[in-house]
Amino acid sequence: MLKTTQSTKLAIFGAAPAFTQKLHVGRPNIGDREQLMKRINDVLDRKWFSNNGKYVQEFEKKLAEFTGAKHCIAMCNGTIALEIVIRALGLTGEVIVPSFTFVATAHALQWQEITPVFCDIDPETHTLDPAQVERLITPRTGGIMGVHVWGSPCQIDELTELAQRRNLKLAFDASHAVGCSYKGRMLGNFGEAGVFSFHATKFLNAFEGGAVVTNNDELAAKIRLMKNFGFGPGYDNVMYVGTNGKMNEMSAAMGITGLESVDDFIATNYRNYKQYQAELRNLPGVRLVPYNEAEKNNYQYIILEIDEWEAGISRNELVKVLHAENVLARRYFYPGGHKMEPYRSYFPNAHLLLPETEKLTEKVMSLPTGTGVTPEDISKICGIIRLAIQESDRVRRALQDELLATVPTDKQLETEITVR
Repeated sequence: MLKTTQSTKLAIFGAAPAFTQKLHVGRPNIGDREQLMKRINDVLDRKWFSNNGKYVQEFEKKLAEFTGAKHCIAMCNGTIALEIVIRALGLTGEVIVPSFTFVATAHALQWQEITPVFCDIDPETHTLDPAQVERLITPRTGGIMGVHVWGSPCQIDELTELAQRRNLKLAFDASHAVGCSYKGRMLGNFGEAGVFSFHATKFLNAFEGGAVVTNNDELAAKIRLMKNFGFGPGYDNVMYVGTNGKMNEMSAAMGITGLESVDDFIATNYRNYKQYQAELRNLPGVRLVPYNEAEKNNYQYIILEIDEWEAGISRNELVKVLHAENVLARRYFYPGGHKMEPYRSYFPNAHLLLPETEKLTEKVMSLPTGTGVTPEDISKICGIIRLAIQESDRVRRALQDELLATVPTDKQLETEITVR
């Protein structure tokens, strides 16, 4: 029988979960619902749902202005946008990418029979380590794809110098980075192009969508052809091999509505970030990954690194504790792209070149934030984390007991064999 201590307040000890409804990491930011519905009704009334309608054009114009980029091409999603940029840049052979990213970055290359070469990261920034990038360059290397993880920029100057010196194409997966800057210049303006995602969980969403921003006139023209089957001006005028990457009008309407509320979204995220920072300060084994407040940022991700030896509890155990409380914390980007198929079969020894990635994928977790999270929610979440660490020995024993309870007994195994 458990003694009555503070730790019995945790759901893993039989208490009611802290939250009755599941609290997700990425609840969508919506903006002005009334304005959104006006736009959607206008789309329905005009009966122009796709093919470069007025809202897609407006979204592209406003996003270009927001980022300061010369060109913006809206797409149906971020993955298709990546694939089209890769094809438009003429990349072949091998492209160096981080393993510590969403698997779509590698898939966009592999889908086109380009080999993603996984590179290690800087443990402080969680982005590509330029020194490691240079070590991986071979005669087959055609380019580098950096990823602005958590909206924090890659080491852009170093990667740009390296790409120019080695005559390589450089582009950036900026899926996390709408509203973020580097040296006062908005991300998306570096390399040949930047690719944004407007998936429902992103800072700015379009229900589902993506975009390419670039200052390269020739590249922008090629991408516009490629995202619409290669159709040029006029009717039935196919000028290039292409695919269907078009954004629809409903998505564009959502994107415009979100853009109008960007300042509110950022203010909420920043408030949440500062509260997490204050409430988790000095907690042993817990590091809240900081943002560079001298730059613009969307503060969309609350990322913790858990040091198991200092905290007395592992990242995985803490995630289980939070899940029991209906706080759906996430392990990002677990287990790393190099350990997912087909890459773990293609490159079974990749982990030997990725020590920092290997360590980080075992430490990192993401907590709920955004407009769907209240200050009271954050206090509860931080209280759960503090309690789990204070009672780490008992938490570990409880989780071990739970694991043992799932192991079938000899009698159960015998019964199962008999039934089969």
